[in-house]
Amino acid sequence: MSRSVLLLRAVNVSGRNRVPMAELRAALTAAGAVEDVSTYIASGNIICAHPDDPVAACERVRTLIAAEFGVDTPVILRTHDQLVSTLAAHPFVDPVEKMLHAMFLEGPPADGAIDALQDRLVPGEEIALVGDDLWINYGEGGVHSTKLTKAVLDRALGVAGTARNLRTVRTLAELTA
Repeated sequence: MSRSVLLLRAVNVSGRNRVPMAELRAALTAAGAVEDVSTYIASGNIICAHPDDPVAACERVRTLIAAEFGVDTPVILRTHDQLVSTLAAHPFVDPVEKMLHAMFLEGPPADGAIDALQDRLVPGEEIALVGDDLWINYGEGGVHSTKLTKAVLDRALGVAGTARNLRTVRTLAELTA
């Protein structure tokens, strides 16, 4: 069976955008939104059988999350093969693993997006667009010192995206194998 991951953007287990993973798994299973559902960590990673219609499945999951939890969040699908390709294409030499993130985009970014983001980088940061994935190496300063905020990324890219660190991407590739 082919498996995929549905990546949710900016969900949490408490506070704002609260979507508890156990409740989400139960709701997805009960609604039949996707099949063979599991989740990985609390940041919105749904592992499932690859749906026949990925676009419709993402919309069903987004609609269900909005109805059940009051959270409207993009749902971005990646297949196992896409995750493996993403990992193989990571463009940076010797990054600090926890500082390297892949931002999975819903589609191609706006023209000029990468140039606009380059202007916002702090010393030590690097970015590279590989297909529909934006790699961000936050360098030693990490996410906390970046100027690549959600608002900046959204405005420049023109498409929704959600980021995962390198370790999580590797684990998702293993879980979808």
